[in-house]
Amino acid sequence: MTVVTGMRRDTLIGAPRAFPPSQTDQSMLDRHLRPLIDPPLNLLGRRIARHGVSANAVTLAGLALGVGAAGAIWFEAYLVAIALICLSRFADGLDGAVARVDGVTDFGGYLDITCDTAFWGMIPLAFIALDPGAHGVAGAVLILSFYINQSSFLGFAILAERRGMHTRTQGVKSLYYTSGLLEGTETILFFIILCLLPGWFIPLAYGFAALTVVTAVARVWLAARLFGGAP
Repeated sequence: MTVVTGMRRDTLIGAPRAFPPSQTDQSMLDRHLRPLIDPPLNLLGRRIARHGVSANAVTLAGLALGVGAAGAIWFEAYLVAIALICLSRFADGLDGAVARVDGVTDFGGYLDITCDTAFWGMIPLAFIALDPGAHGVAGAVLILSFYINQSSFLGFAILAERRGMHTRTQGVKSLYYTSGLLEGTETILFFIILCLLPGWFIPLAYGFAALTVVTAVARVWLAARLFGGAP
């Protein structure tokens, strides 16, 4: 899972150097959905921007909806949680469309990354809070896998920036975007499945955590190949 899904600006410096898509793009769903969702998002983004709503405001609204989704899970209002999760991630995509109209900023990308990371952690945390005794260990393993994957993603982005690499396979992003086995779309679907099958949280959490770690390990191996550290 690549947890940073709504980043709004490519801030890479130096002479850009692209790598073949086969080396860095291994996405399952995100890359294929983008041509379908970008046109309506861009249209709505232009309309919202004309009414004076900033991209940062949309980002914060998405975070607030995510907090609401976590609260709904805690109260076992799962259908409400699903609706709020979908609205939160819709806002996560919409903020980029608004930013492209208003003008992108480094802080906007930074805020977006921070809010995204908070969202991905708070949904598993809500299931832990719902039943700490039963869900605690599985939920902790799931959150740990998210942070391992996030670290591999951000570390790769730092090295890519130093080397002037760039990619727009999945649109303009704040950092160099490496795809993976699990990304934002797969994680959203996973959260929805958890809400539909809360009694299966433990095996689902362990399974998704394992796939997330596989995604991170694959990215580390890719970094080793590209940046000269492969054994």
